[in-house]
Amino acid sequence: MTRFTLAASSLALTTLLGGAVLAQEAATIAFLMPDQASTRYEQHDFPGFKAALEELCPDCTVIYQNANADVSLQQQQFNSVIAQGAKIVVLDPVDSAAAAGLVQMAQSQGVKVIAYDRPIPDVPADYYVSFDNKGIGQAIAQSLVDHMKAEGIEAGAGVLQINGSPTDAAAGLIRDGIDAALDASEYKTLAEYDTPDWAPPKAQEFTAGQINRFGADIKGIVAANDGTAGGAIAALKAAGVDPLPPVTGNDATIAALQLIIAGDQYNTISKPSEIVARAAAEVAVAFLKGETPEAKTTLYDTPSELFVPDVVTRENIKAEIFDKGIQTPEEICTADYAEACRELGILE
Repeated sequence: MTRFTLAASSLALTTLLGGAVLAQEAATIAFLMPDQASTRYEQHDFPGFKAALEELCPDCTVIYQNANADVSLQQQQFNSVIAQGAKIVVLDPVDSAAAAGLVQMAQSQGVKVIAYDRPIPDVPADYYVSFDNKGIGQAIAQSLVDHMKAEGIEAGAGVLQINGSPTDAAAGLIRDGIDAALDASEYKTLAEYDTPDWAPPKAQEFTAGQINRFGADIKGIVAANDGTAGGAIAALKAAGVDPLPPVTGNDATIAALQLIIAGDQYNTISKPSEIVARAAAEVAVAFLKGETPEAKTTLYDTPSELFVPDVVTRENIKAEIFDKGIQTPEEICTADYAEACRELGILE
């Protein structure tokens, strides 16, 4: 447990009755993330949430836990933070269906639940913050389709589709977006796979099998995130495929940005997790003040705010990632990638 102790005056709010000014109570807020297959939660989401709370509620206490893709562990963690007095739980569920019971339990005890990144379709949470997952799927797939057409790949050529975890409702939305783009294209889906727990080794295993099955007929791969993309690329390289077909991604991880710079991965999605993390912190503090956070839209009967992300390719990686300060050349352009970084103007 981390206690925020920045020197700052307590936030205050004015009650509607009598206009009295009350000091905002120091409250406990839980931030529960789903897995460690993606590095984003430790590297971006939690630090972003922590920094925002230090600013917005310096006397609040935050409890951070990661369920490591274990549904039962996340349930234990959820029960534990409620027992520790959490008034708000920010929940990125391992299993979106199983999370419905957690929402009901929390709400029955007056605890607010903010669904984070992955929606909870079966029971409305108190709020949902995320990037637009269906939009992400459609964007990465359409980017791939446009690239294949520009490269002169003939109509009827085949692509593989590697989705995320079947227990993740956000993965389902990404899949729906991918389907929308591919179904409207002139290309055909050779095979489709739902990757358990988003595990890159599973994506690699699937891709290896499809290379044996379809060989050179694979002209593109739509992978739902950078981890599954990395698994697919590893399988292609292990099979000696050269040149590699274009492979999509999502999350703009360090490894993926390096693969894009090297020309091994075609695209990713730049969605700095700190944006969503800050939004979750703002919603949490509004709840603590007794306010109703504004719903920018509604998803699964839940008031929501969905952010629009950007597609990143080798052509715009300098402008979208480095010029905007999302990553630094020093972190990305290590020895193996220095020459390619100089070619793209990232390094002098």
